[in-house]
Amino acid sequence: MTAGLRGRRGRLARAWSAAAVCALALAGCSAQARADGGGGAAGQGDRPAATAGPAGKARPKPSATPLKSLPGAHINIADGQTVGVGMPVSVTFDRPIPVAERADVERQLKVTAKAEGSWGWVKDRNLADGQRVDFRPHSYWKPGTAVTVRAGAGITRHFTVGRSFVATVDVRTHFMTLETAGSSRRVPITAGAPGMDTWNGTMVVSDKASKVFMDSKTVGYGDQYADYYYYAVHLTASGTYLHQNPKANVYGGRQNVTHGCVGLATGGPAKRFFDEVVPGDVVKVVGSRDTVAVGNGYGDWNLSWDQWRATSALT
Repeated sequence: MTAGLRGRRGRLARAWSAAAVCALALAGCSAQARADGGGGAAGQGDRPAATAGPAGKARPKPSATPLKSLPGAHINIADGQTVGVGMPVSVTFDRPIPVAERADVERQLKVTAKAEGSWGWVKDRNLADGQRVDFRPHSYWKPGTAVTVRAGAGITRHFTVGRSFVATVDVRTHFMTLETAGSSRRVPITAGAPGMDTWNGTMVVSDKASKVFMDSKTVGYGDQYADYYYYAVHLTASGTYLHQNPKANVYGGRQNVTHGCVGLATGGPAKRFFDEVVPGDVVKVVGSRDTVAVGNGYGDWNLSWDQWRATSALT
């Protein structure tokens, strides 16, 4: 073989090697994923990797099956949003998905990220069975993780996980411990009075508002209150908030006197917490009674990993 022929074959081999692209997408049940590293204009580097065929000829690998359309699907995270480490990807539908169709729907849902996770069907408090499926990592997202979500052929979202922020509310000691960026602090709180206990378990911030009108009639407590409360951080679909409450000025750190929400003093504590928190941050309540249901807000973390994986239609 001449030196020129050997040189041309060597360059061809290196070109094919450089063309290989690896990008894993999580679909359905648990799998290990890695963020896409590709991008840029199409060119020689975009050719599919080759495998040996008959008589030693190269043939392209088959491409992934194109995603189908998922009409009526909605994703809970906005494109470009930064979320807390506990935020699940939640896809809801305009109509209930029959049990027989759920595995196929899961196959049309793709999450690309450096994280292990699984989809699971959730009975949302305000929706029919089959109208919500969530993606939850094995553990909280790692800060800085870049995530891409595709729901069928027409919906794509890119979001980033921000710093870790976890608040632990102990209803027995009447204090909340905030842990973020390697530091922690304790804040006095007042939680639900006996018989109106704050939900136990892990909740995830869904949204927040500087002022919310709260009416006790909407939660079965008659005429006990109807007023605006400030610096309101929303935790459950049933109406649990962590917010400013004048009663915390007196009872914070001492006694539980609320109707189920977690109250912070009117001054600095309530506003500081409100300013720091973002959707997806974690609020864990310990020492209370009944654990919040998975579909009452984002209660996905109240299931063990094995329990969560079992809710997938692909297991």
